[in-house]
Amino acid sequence: MSNFWQQLSKPFFALAPMEDVTDTVFREVVAGMADSEFLQVLYTEFASIDGLNHPVGKKNVGHRLLVSESERALLKEKNIRLVVQIWGKNPELFHRIAKEITEEYDCDGIDINMGCPVKKVVKNGCCSALIDQPDLATEIILATKEATHLPVSVKTRTGIRMHETERWMSTVLTTHPAAVILHGRTQKQQSDGLADWNEIAKGVQIRDQLSPKTVFIGNGDVNSVEQGKELAAQHGLDGIMVGRGIFHNPWFFQPSRTVPSKNEKLSRLLFHTQLFEKTWGIKKSINILKRFYKIYTSDFTDASKVRVRLMDSRSYDEIYRILGQEMKSEK
Repeated sequence: MSNFWQQLSKPFFALAPMEDVTDTVFREVVAGMADSEFLQVLYTEFASIDGLNHPVGKKNVGHRLLVSESERALLKEKNIRLVVQIWGKNPELFHRIAKEITEEYDCDGIDINMGCPVKKVVKNGCCSALIDQPDLATEIILATKEATHLPVSVKTRTGIRMHETERWMSTVLTTHPAAVILHGRTQKQQSDGLADWNEIAKGVQIRDQLSPKTVFIGNGDVNSVEQGKELAAQHGLDGIMVGRGIFHNPWFFQPSRTVPSKNEKLSRLLFHTQLFEKTWGIKKSINILKRFYKIYTSDFTDASKVRVRLMDSRSYDEIYRILGQEMKSEK
């Protein structure tokens, strides 16, 4: 088995899988602005194994695993690894879909989502609900590992209602996954409060005891490369996963970058929009694209006014016209 996790320079950084965010377009945008010494791993959006197992469902969720030709070329150029994330609760389906992904998709690893805190998902017994189902969680990890030669990782949280890091990490690490990504919040916290990095450190200690070869990655409230490197050194981590921090700074993984000008930000927004239209056309709503606009329209004169105009736009042509006007006025 080729385990890319063992080949990464440490501490490495990964961009977290995020619903309606980390599609092939956004991954390409972020990778294009990143220094590959920092950004070494990207994730797809999470895909349901139930959906992937059904002909109609596969059509509906298959786009989550799409990798465009331009993204593929960029990842190869920068040697950035791509991991497919899947979720569900049926071990047999995990085995079947993991095998299918291995045979049909060009990716570097498979990740099992045992951390999503969304209530309707948890109510169905999936993702972070598996923290309270250790036997089933173990069966799922082992079934997935058995189905593929790709390295299998697990992304999870510290507990459901309270931190149960020792008990839960002992369960996960007994299966010897290639990597564990631990978010320092419970399911109940959702995205509230602060991530508890002392709990993440407990996970590292258990890794050292039970599965020393498992790569351990911390996740939660990381807002800069420098902060991430400090946390990795402080808690003995191999890597850092970044989620919402990317929304504060799309140049996150290029820490030496000077603060971009208004035109540089709008130029990148234009590229992002053009790439989104080229990739998805009418298959995806333009409103999904708009959630990214705050990333680029901040920290310059009249940024809020530009943002309001863009958010009120109803077509690609209107967006291009607004951007053209704003960029021209800066010259």
